[in-house]
Amino acid sequence: MSGPYRDSSESLLLPQADTATGGNDTPAKAPSFTFLFILLTNQELCGILATIVEQSCNGRKGSKVKTKANTKKKLLIAAGVVVVALAAALIFISNYLVNYAIGRSGNGGDREVALEVDAPADSVEAVMEDNRAAYKSKIDTFTMEHPGRDVTLTADDGLTLHGVYYANAETADTHRWALVLHGYRGDYTGALQLAAPYYEAGYQVIAPDLRACGESEGDYVGMGWLDREDILRWIDFILADDPQAKIVIHGISMGAATTMMTAGESTPDNVKAFVEDCGYTSVWDIFSSELQLRFGLPEFPILYTASGVARLRAGYSFTEASALVQVAHCEKPMLFIHGTADDFIPYEMMDTLYNAKPGDNKAELTAEGAGHSEAMYALGDSYWDTVFDFIAPYMA
Repeated sequence: MSGPYRDSSESLLLPQADTATGGNDTPAKAPSFTFLFILLTNQELCGILATIVEQSCNGRKGSKVKTKANTKKKLLIAAGVVVVALAAALIFISNYLVNYAIGRSGNGGDREVALEVDAPADSVEAVMEDNRAAYKSKIDTFTMEHPGRDVTLTADDGLTLHGVYYANAETADTHRWALVLHGYRGDYTGALQLAAPYYEAGYQVIAPDLRACGESEGDYVGMGWLDREDILRWIDFILADDPQAKIVIHGISMGAATTMMTAGESTPDNVKAFVEDCGYTSVWDIFSSELQLRFGLPEFPILYTASGVARLRAGYSFTEASALVQVAHCEKPMLFIHGTADDFIPYEMMDTLYNAKPGDNKAELTAEGAGHSEAMYALGDSYWDTVFDFIAPYMA
């Protein structure tokens, strides 16, 4: 190599030590401007440096874009996890609510809350206490003297339904029949306070166990909606025994809702009248109220998803199970009864239902100070006087 620098053909041009010596033989350094000049005038080097700078800039930009994309991806994943967790929790709670409220083994009947209502006067309490004791004595005597006969039928969905038939041989030629229906999570014994007075009045009486209650099969309580079709089968059962039967259907609480829901169906002419005692407007309305009272929860979104779960598991939704809608289709006579101190099904529901019923073949009976299912205890003899006076013209 002849000069102080390497040839460009050998490698990148870099400053080297000068071989010329000064007075003290110390190697001289290449001037800095020479190095800069070479950097600026060498096309290959400039191209490489430009490429390095460009890649560096692009790297920083790409890093920012990649970081932003990764952050967005993480946020989406986190949001997805939250949504899935919430959906899973909602499904779990909805399943729990369905089992609790209508599952056969649920404990929705264990109620420790109440709507705010005016307490009955002491005089009303005393009357109800006396009449409750009198009813108990009457029912005990009735069941001892008339044990009834177990009967069964097959529902449209194949379930075996059980009931007790109280045959009244002495008055069979009157062809008067009463279907008496118990309340929520009860069994036929919960309707014996209805069965005994009808029997004494000369009626043949059938007290069914509603589905998933008592000895009837079923995994889910029908809340009146599924039961309405079962009651149509009980009507067929009666007509098979007595084609001339004249039938009244009388229910309490859920049995009253069943009565009203049945009333909205097409029933044979043999069905003459309906009596509902403290029934609810709809399953949705009563569950919405109880959801707030028992758990302090609003109806959205839990009741909506629970209704869908009920549709899948029990065969009906809470929205479709409406006594109010069914009553609007009822053209036959109906008597509405309710206590003003009902802390479960609001007294105001009676007026709503009464106003929805078309025609003038309807009446209301208010029991002042009576709680849920207590109208007959508060009213005493006037309860049954009103019932029989109302249905008499249609049962003749």
